[in-house]
Amino acid sequence: MSSSDKGHTRYANFLYIIIKNECKCCDYLEKVVSLHQFFTTTNNHTTKEETLMTVFYHDSEPLLVAVDCIILGFDDNKLKILIGRRKMEPGAGEWSLYGGFVKRDESLKDAAERVLRSLTGIKDIYMRQVGAFGELDRDPGDRVISVVYCALINVADYDNTLLDKYGLTWVDMDEMPKLYSDHNKMVKQAIEQLRRHIKTEPLSFNLLPDLFTLTQLQNVYEAILGEELDKRNFRKRIKQIDFIEKTDLINKKTSKRGAALYRFNEKEYKNDPKFKL
Repeated sequence: MSSSDKGHTRYANFLYIIIKNECKCCDYLEKVVSLHQFFTTTNNHTTKEETLMTVFYHDSEPLLVAVDCIILGFDDNKLKILIGRRKMEPGAGEWSLYGGFVKRDESLKDAAERVLRSLTGIKDIYMRQVGAFGELDRDPGDRVISVVYCALINVADYDNTLLDKYGLTWVDMDEMPKLYSDHNKMVKQAIEQLRRHIKTEPLSFNLLPDLFTLTQLQNVYEAILGEELDKRNFRKRIKQIDFIEKTDLINKKTSKRGAALYRFNEKEYKNDPKFKL
């Protein structure tokens, strides 16, 4: 018997004695006895955690859990989404969001960060969980529960070499095609969530460069909300927010006179995290 097997046996004996002495529930005792027998009679190399799941949840059917990632950017005054053609069945060749299955040793958040990092090449990316999708027929391949995350990035920071590597493309939100399975529903829910939070959280700055004009900022809001905003009122409100700071720099690309450049002071915002536009 290997040292690992001996360790498993000692663990089982200890757990068996403690729980059996303390617990009077027949059903639970039966599971403990099964655990004890498994460890002491089987020469196996599974982990204690895997075996505990087998013993305690053996009546439950295992399901696949995946994360799907919605990556939004802003370019040419339009909100864009990163999508690609599926390279695997079911649905090979269909337009799709990108994602992956959650590994045994990672959390949902870790899985989403792994997928986003591989698809964008950006670390410390902003993301928010949108929700879980678990309709019985949502994936023709198997019973899959998908947890959706939405990320906001500055398109200029994106590593364009990844477009060819993964077969991705930026598409205008108003021109988004039919996507695989329930992915259109995922995007719809993400946009609805973004619209609810955009006026009370400084989310728009994730879509902009470090230095931006007020016109660019207004364009972001209009693209997300799907409506025009009054220019005068918008600028008046922005100038009342302390952590949106005007710099001495001028952007001369947008007009002959040039437009003042602003920056979002994240440190100042964190000192007093109140935002309402």
